[in-house]
Amino acid sequence: MTITEKILCNHSGLPEVHPGMLIRAKIDIALGNDITAPIAIAEFRKAGGTKVFDRTKVVLVLDHFTPAKDIGSAEQCRISREFARQHDITHFYEGGRAGVEHVLLPEEGLVVPGDLIVGADSHTCTYGALGAFATGVGSTDLAAAMLTGELWFRVPETIRVLYHGSLRKWVSGKDLILDLIGRIGTDGARYTALEFAGETIALLSMADRFTMANMVVEAGAKNGIFPPDHVTEEYMAHRARRPWTVSASDCDTHYAFTIEIDAGGIEPQVAFPHQPSNVRPVRDARNISIDQAYIGSCTNGRIEDLRSAAEILKGRRANPNVRLIIVPTTPSVYREALKEGLIDIFLGADAIIGPPTCGACLGGHMGILADGERVIATTNRNFIGRMGHPKSEVYLSNPAVAAASAVVGRIAGPDELR
Repeated sequence: MTITEKILCNHSGLPEVHPGMLIRAKIDIALGNDITAPIAIAEFRKAGGTKVFDRTKVVLVLDHFTPAKDIGSAEQCRISREFARQHDITHFYEGGRAGVEHVLLPEEGLVVPGDLIVGADSHTCTYGALGAFATGVGSTDLAAAMLTGELWFRVPETIRVLYHGSLRKWVSGKDLILDLIGRIGTDGARYTALEFAGETIALLSMADRFTMANMVVEAGAKNGIFPPDHVTEEYMAHRARRPWTVSASDCDTHYAFTIEIDAGGIEPQVAFPHQPSNVRPVRDARNISIDQAYIGSCTNGRIEDLRSAAEILKGRRANPNVRLIIVPTTPSVYREALKEGLIDIFLGADAIIGPPTCGACLGGHMGILADGERVIATTNRNFIGRMGHPKSEVYLSNPAVAAASAVVGRIAGPDELR
């Protein structure tokens, strides 16, 4: 079996599983946020629920419209908060304890290799970077998970993606995943597991792995997964709150197919509107002026991403025609950025530094675009109206490209700055 199949098998109580099987599996973590949890809570109560299946395995993070941007979002938070108190939810995060959920949960050691995790947020697939099966579900499915601790799944086929070669300067996990989505399209991995392997992957940091796993859903994948290795173990060593199980695909397992990619040939990438698959090298985007640069989100708001941006911005200032917004994604990331002097660098570059929030990424608040405005963002989606007005444009890139673009005033690669 593949690593994905082994995890599903381990949680279903079956001797083996294979692609296409419908199974019931036990959940290790059921996650909701301030947008999706209130719907799930209503369905939970409608179904007669009076008690969650395990108060330590239901996680609620208020991160999308927080700090509350209006009365409606404040009500969403109130519903979630009262439910958490009523059910004595162990892992409830808001205010100064909260952060962007898909950065916060691994950081807190709440997800571990071998887990089966569902979340009412499509980028729950991020946790596949740790060697877990993690996937997004609807709010009604979250309600069922909170109530019973189980959900049904169709076992996905697995596509293996093998990377060879060394990365060029300024090329990161964001560029690898954008390049892949550009190759196979937004439905090229529909309801499959994307399993990443190869010599390039073995050298990737956890931050880059999280970024890649985060965006597999943009290729239609059910989940993305990295077999745990020494990098994973080092990351988990001082974080994990419980034991974990390391799985790996069998050497004789069957894959739907294998994609082999020369990572050394990949340049920094930019996804043009209005699809993450509309990908071109940054050198082909250099005539596009921007109004805003956004560095943050569950895709690229970790400390490694802020270091990359700071390397570009040190001693430089954002173009006066560009709003540069930088959002550390958790209190720990913010604290580390302060300790390392990155916040001073960002302030010196005239950046707006926001509290941990998903707000701008989904067009909620703290970075909304007006009619005709363009942003280069380190986020994961660039659909029509994703970050504001339907006639605005979102370009996706890694943090170094976003920072360089903020300085130049148009989309630019770091190599343009001397």
